[in-house]
Amino acid sequence: KTFLMKRQIIKFSFVLLLFSALVVEANAQGRRGARRDNNPATNNQQQQNNNNNNPPVNYPTNGNIPIRIDSSGLGNGLDTNFKKTLRWDGAFAPDTSTTLLPLDYEFLRKDDALFAEKVWRELDLREKMNQSFRYNSQDDNGDQKFIAVLLNAVRTGKILAFADDRFTQPLDLAGVQAAMGGASGADTNAVTDINDPSKIVEYVVTPKSFNTNDVMKLRIKEQWVFDREASRMFVRIIGICPLKTDYFEGTKRERGVMPMFWVYYPDLRPLLASYQVYNPKNMGASRMTWEELFESRMFSSYIIKSELDNPGNKAIQAMIKDPILRLLEGDNIKNRIFDYEQNLWSY
Repeated sequence: KTFLMKRQIIKFSFVLLLFSALVVEANAQGRRGARRDNNPATNNQQQQNNNNNNPPVNYPTNGNIPIRIDSSGLGNGLDTNFKKTLRWDGAFAPDTSTTLLPLDYEFLRKDDALFAEKVWRELDLREKMNQSFRYNSQDDNGDQKFIAVLLNAVRTGKILAFADDRFTQPLDLAGVQAAMGGASGADTNAVTDINDPSKIVEYVVTPKSFNTNDVMKLRIKEQWVFDREASRMFVRIIGICPLKTDYFEGTKRERGVMPMFWVYYPDLRPLLASYQVYNPKNMGASRMTWEELFESRMFSSYIIKSELDNPGNKAIQAMIKDPILRLLEGDNIKNRIFDYEQNLWSY
């Protein structure tokens, strides 16, 4: 009998414990429901705010927020506030009567072009022979670096910049400034309404700062033509493109080079004739202009692409991965052009 009484007491205790747990759960659910329904007006207002898609007052109804590119900093990285000398800082009198003009080209007829091939080459400005391109000085024309001469000409509208080497797409100042930013891109900032900071009236795109020392290479497009009337080979530079060295974010480890823009060399020649080149041997009357330097071929370069046996129109880098072999292939193209002229003669 005692054993049966113990079993009944245990069963009763278990039933009582289960009933208490059910009561506690019911009370908890009741309190949560009361909190949700405590302020229905606030809940309805919040739901309306979440679903309010109406445009604010004085805001573009088409949903297009205007984007403005800040082109005022095109000279960023350039010393555009240079000062002209108030006294002649030389021992000999300046020659102010002579206006330098580009050298006249010899006229070439298409029917006389027995041989014509286009070549793309690169100049590494870190080479000793190309140090004049990075001459860090100023005169009355401003910064004497070659890239500074190009950028100042584009900034002032003297030269038109293009996006490709066929000169099919002109670039405005904003496009040139975006190219100066490289792969790192630009900073985009939202401009809010002064009376309502929650409204965005426009986005301003500001390209990142540009350093002229990052331009360590130039790319040149030129054409070699053998004129049978003159019985000699001519070379004509067609375009020049500065190459900006791009770095990994926050480091000085080079990621590669990026073409900034192309300028049409025949349009650039009159401007280059007015800028003198640094001559480390003689800074006297024999100092030449940039136009004379290019026409005299006084620079060191290597070929990166040509039309010779290139039906795929590919650069040498796309066909040959080894850098040493690429240089050898460039020399091979140069020798083939030279040999073509020499093989026309009989001795």
